[in-house]
Amino acid sequence: MQRRHRIEGGDGLALNVLEWGPADGVPLFLIHGWSQAYACWEKQYASALADEFRVVAMDLRGHGNSEAPAAQAAYTDGRLWAADVKAVIDALDLRRPVLAGWSYGGLVICDYLRHHGEQGLGGVNFVGAAVRLGEIAFGTLIGNGFIEPFPHATSDDLAESIDGIRDFVLRCFHRKLSRTDYERALCFNMTARADVRASLAARQLDNIDLLAKLTLPVLITQGREDNMVLPAMAELIKSQVPHAQLSWYDDVGHGPFIEDPERFNRELAAFARATRA
Repeated sequence: MQRRHRIEGGDGLALNVLEWGPADGVPLFLIHGWSQAYACWEKQYASALADEFRVVAMDLRGHGNSEAPAAQAAYTDGRLWAADVKAVIDALDLRRPVLAGWSYGGLVICDYLRHHGEQGLGGVNFVGAAVRLGEIAFGTLIGNGFIEPFPHATSDDLAESIDGIRDFVLRCFHRKLSRTDYERALCFNMTARADVRASLAARQLDNIDLLAKLTLPVLITQGREDNMVLPAMAELIKSQVPHAQLSWYDDVGHGPFIEDPERFNRELAAFARATRA
């Protein structure tokens, strides 16, 4: 059964948070990426994962049904992103949750780790996840699948913005989505305003120093055909977190949890169970 919450995050911003599954299950806290929404995780929360685990997903600030301030500072301060994640963990009393962050969600997880540490977490799953952003990453760690649609997706002209997001969503996945899945993805991507999308990318981030200190369990999930967050990013994370498990998905692009959900769910479940062993 779905349970919906309105939780106060950083600077009092209202976050839309949903959960499924048994209240006493190991918490899986799913954190989506740039211009997405909680609904991108449908193949997880509507799966057998929710029979065993407490599955939690939120709309990030500026996305979906969470509040979306206009000020750029609402999206460029890492303390606010960290506060959002902590607010959900505290409000729902999530005990040693496994954080799974897709794409930009990897940066949000790093914000949390930087400001609140790894204590109290069960583990982290970086899913096609970024840990660097800005000039240090564009072209070498973040590919043209993101770079080329970005100027159009952040345009204040609605038609251009829609076309940019259409292009972006198509490039996300190496395995073609069904028409229904593509249309749903296009619709929830459009719930993020163009100015919010631009503000998220205005940060210059390098979390290598943070990764090198991690001792908690880490799983890296990466599609070999990802042209958004390039495979080099996964290799960089692994180089800094030697104990991490690195799971490569052949013939998969930026969305392993959407393109191969059965394998993804199986690996996430095994990883989460192992954090309790």
